[in-house]
Amino acid sequence: MTPPPGWYPDPHAPHLRRWWDGTAWTEHRRTPEAPTVPVATPPGGGTGRARTVALVAAAAVLVAAVVTGAVVLGSGDDGGAETRTAPTPTPSATPESPEPTPEESASQPPPDDPSVVEDQLNGVTFPLLDGWVRPRYVAQDDVVMTTDGTYDCPGDGAVCRHGLVVSRTVTANDETSPEALAKADISDAAKEAFDRDAIGQKPYGGMESHELVTSGPVAVAGRAGYFVRWRVHTAKGPGGYVQSLVFPSSVGTESPVLVRFVFDAGADGPPLADMDRITKGIRAVGDADTGGGVGSSIGPTD
Repeated sequence: MTPPPGWYPDPHAPHLRRWWDGTAWTEHRRTPEAPTVPVATPPGGGTGRARTVALVAAAAVLVAAVVTGAVVLGSGDDGGAETRTAPTPTPSATPESPEPTPEESASQPPPDDPSVVEDQLNGVTFPLLDGWVRPRYVAQDDVVMTTDGTYDCPGDGAVCRHGLVVSRTVTANDETSPEALAKADISDAAKEAFDRDAIGQKPYGGMESHELVTSGPVAVAGRAGYFVRWRVHTAKGPGGYVQSLVFPSSVGTESPVLVRFVFDAGADGPPLADMDRITKGIRAVGDADTGGGVGSSIGPTD
């Protein structure tokens, strides 16, 4: 049993009324009429027109009550069969929002700035260049970044990395001169990187010799610093480069900050220019305008 022709709630848009021709839905739609304020009737009953309207309304309610949501088949626009649901006394439920796609649900908020690495202790940030990543599975302390991936060491040890950058605070002595500290540290930096590791192994067969590549004053995060760079030759493998960079911190007691660079010298090692690019890109936390680099003027900047 199907309801008679008339305007009923659209099953796909309950806020609209849609014409039901007695067998199928048509494309005719309209908004429901606003309810009218009842008009008081004189004593003794209303006019014949008012009684007629009341009877029509009661008949509509009766029709809606007997409708059971019959489903009829009609021809769709493409010639195929489509299912059409007859009007029911209750509005069709509003479709729920689709569930998030796997990509949306698995996504995580991006970091504040994925292009930098922050050293909170020393109050500086380092630029994360192409080919460099945040440290993962690194036993050495104070590493702020490494090259992406590892390889089998040419000597003792399990795996080596083509490059790493270490940042630490100098607290071992009362010396505060960046030049004196950098010159004193470069030998230790070379030995720790290319001679023996923390457990006594020789990943590169030991360090055989070194030579000074360059040194001098440099502005780092707006502070006057100093750097020393060595080329190191090893018993196995292509050897590498080490650099000790020292500059005063801009936070706390302004203790000197020591940054060590360790680069493989082989074809797979990072470009030597990355030392200068990283140095130039060091910034004080929260200050994007301070910087420096090899050849830059030294001293604090406004």
